[in-house]
Amino acid sequence: MSGGNRFAGRRGRIRLGMVGGGEGAFIGAVHRIAARLDDRYDLVAGALSSDAARAARSAALLGLDPTRSYADFTGMARSEASRPDGIEAVSIVTPNHMHAPAIRAFLDAGIHVICDKPLTTTLAEALSLREAARVSGLVVALTHTYTGYPMLRQARAMVRNGDLGDIRIVQVEYTQHWLATKLEDGGNKQAEWRSDPARSGAGGSIGDVGTHAFNLAGFVTGLEPDALCAELTTFVAGRRLDDNAQIMLRYENGARGSLWCSQVAIGNENEVSLRVYGSKGALEWKQRDANQLVWSSLGQNRQIITRNGAGADESNRRASRVPAGHPEGYLEAFATLYREVAEAIVVMRQGRSRAPETLFPTVDDGVKGLAFIDAAIRSSIAGGVWTRL
Repeated sequence: MSGGNRFAGRRGRIRLGMVGGGEGAFIGAVHRIAARLDDRYDLVAGALSSDAARAARSAALLGLDPTRSYADFTGMARSEASRPDGIEAVSIVTPNHMHAPAIRAFLDAGIHVICDKPLTTTLAEALSLREAARVSGLVVALTHTYTGYPMLRQARAMVRNGDLGDIRIVQVEYTQHWLATKLEDGGNKQAEWRSDPARSGAGGSIGDVGTHAFNLAGFVTGLEPDALCAELTTFVAGRRLDDNAQIMLRYENGARGSLWCSQVAIGNENEVSLRVYGSKGALEWKQRDANQLVWSSLGQNRQIITRNGAGADESNRRASRVPAGHPEGYLEAFATLYREVAEAIVVMRQGRSRAPETLFPTVDDGVKGLAFIDAAIRSSIAGGVWTRL
């Protein structure tokens, strides 16, 4: 396990590396902003592209020491582990098929991992990575961004406090329209790899945005589905993976749920929403109004709880950075995950246990996401039959 003063960067910041995320990569820039926002990390090394020239240009633009710009992640992991000032954590922001080998390389080198979702491309591989993470004792965090929103953290706390009573119905959606045409044939790099089973895995929209919706429902409710019934559809002719999925869920406590994810729903940019109904009350959240949570208590008028406002609880305030009325959104939610991971790494440096309020998705959530994809694909292929997870 990594630890000790070897890893204490400037003013105790965590030395961070990055795999992928070079020039032109949207999500790499998002990860870097998130890591910087709370001043907990220094980006000091990277294997930013599989193309050596692009990797070098990207490193220069970010101001990295040229000697710490690597041609591949295996060399980076080996070299950084041997340095007295080597990285303590790495962000992996590659296409999905590269997640598993990169995670393994850095775990073997004693370096904590922050990885984009999904964890990998197959359930078997995810289970193997979970065991590798367990053996290493290191942090493996997954950036399911929406778990960083203050209002969703308050929603989670309200469910656990029993405010909603017994959960009966869960409805979650993540809809987009950017793949309504066959962009993958027009040179769009993001569309190309996301529609390629060899790089994306067997799930299209279900792997890309459906896993976010699935994770969000579980994060807030704490419920695990034991069966699902799925219809995965490919609407754009010639596309090799699904671009729309409609799924019914049966939860282990008897609750029922529905999940819709789509990348061809015209008029939807990044529409994320969650509705949870219990025996005593209900909650509703939409990313479009991310700083508000609608709370309905049985027999009472609907209430609006705001981020860091009068009705905010400690989980809400903990994830907020500015006073009520100033909007926070996607980048801040992403940064909350980086901040929580930093807290976990720091207490590990000190040999202490992580505080229970330190929340971020882990390798276990990654395994659940791959189990969800696997079951949904099996259900759909079988004609939409109920399938156990």
